[in-house]
Amino acid sequence: MDYKVQPRILQGFSELLPAEQLAYNKMYDKIREIYESFGFLPIDTPVLEYADVLLAKAGGETEKQIYRFEKGDSDIAMRFDLTVPLARYVAMHQNDLAFPFKRYHMAKVYRGERPQKGRYREFCQCDIDVIGADSLDLVYDAEMPAIIYNIFKELDIGKFTIRINNRKVLGGFFSWLGISDKTTDVMRVIDKLEKIGREKTAQELEKIGLDDAIVEKIMSFIEISGGCDEIIASLRAIGCDDEKFITGVCELESVVSYIRDFGVPDEYFTLDLTIARGLDYYTGTVYETKIDNAPEFGSVCSGGRYDDLTNYYTDQKLPGIGISIGLTRLFAQLREYGMISSEKKTTADVLIIPMDRSALSYSISAAKALRAENIPTDVYYLDKGFKPKMKYANRVGVPFIAIVGESEMAENKITLKNMTDGTQETVTFEEAANMIKQAK
Repeated sequence: MDYKVQPRILQGFSELLPAEQLAYNKMYDKIREIYESFGFLPIDTPVLEYADVLLAKAGGETEKQIYRFEKGDSDIAMRFDLTVPLARYVAMHQNDLAFPFKRYHMAKVYRGERPQKGRYREFCQCDIDVIGADSLDLVYDAEMPAIIYNIFKELDIGKFTIRINNRKVLGGFFSWLGISDKTTDVMRVIDKLEKIGREKTAQELEKIGLDDAIVEKIMSFIEISGGCDEIIASLRAIGCDDEKFITGVCELESVVSYIRDFGVPDEYFTLDLTIARGLDYYTGTVYETKIDNAPEFGSVCSGGRYDDLTNYYTDQKLPGIGISIGLTRLFAQLREYGMISSEKKTTADVLIIPMDRSALSYSISAAKALRAENIPTDVYYLDKGFKPKMKYANRVGVPFIAIVGESEMAENKITLKNMTDGTQETVTFEEAANMIKQAK
């Protein structure tokens, strides 16, 4: 008896059935189209990089999650995000790029995380970044929310809110409190506020060595709420004279003004002082986006400004700002909650069915004619009866079938059947193409 290998995939990896993949591809294409509509250019980088290049700025938990191995004399690592490879890419090719350099990169990344719901070891990220030479105007900080707004409106997944903060505001405030040496630790704690709640956040702040008075000041600060203009007014009323804090507040005010210039309604974005972003390389504006009716999803799009990411590869100052959509995770969540449709099971708009082998050559020619009219067309080639052919058409969900028999060939036509309403008509190729286009 032959031994059979059990078909299976690794934990933390996923694959989709064709109908689901078509729905996924539709989301992917919409995101790409909007990125390009704002002038972003595509790039791709290798999945594998030299470990010392990829891990130049990594550390802590990130480094523990890296897939790393040796091949011959080479120490190799798999990319864990698309931002660090971008920093390497820009440093290598800076003499061949026009700045500001606007790029998008939509590809899979790899992290050796413990597999759990919503956490994958292989997943697709959809990133955009703008890299400047020496400086980068704040208008780009506002363009990012405008792009987020356009994407999620187009995806039609319900009301969402883009939450915005500035790390200079946080860092400057902590410096004013006399705890600048603990800024990174404090930011990492408050970034978890929504997950662990106010009480545990306060306890975590105490654990890093802050006294009760300082903890209460921090908690009161990050809980400032209201409209964008109200929050900015409240920040100014604090009386903090730290230069970084003042700069951060001014930047927030400018970004809010520019976002409105982009036509983003106020109800789709807000200032939120709890948004810190855990990654150390963020230096200014930071973002997180949540779906209002599904807060359990967490952030579905995040990012921010970084001024020093490329300093591990070049002395040239190349500040940047970017956002990332975790498409694999987002798609899985939307599918689970029934918020996306995966009804379409075929890429074809019409399936041509020859009644017998004598009609096969004619059917191939008919398909060629319909494709010339930009109609995606498939042909059923198997020599089977009409019943299994129709069963196949129903199973794949094709919206039209075109029947070809002796009478159709004699008239140089096809019999086009609408699979939705059951109507059918014998028509020319051109007429068939127009009918299919009108039905879309």
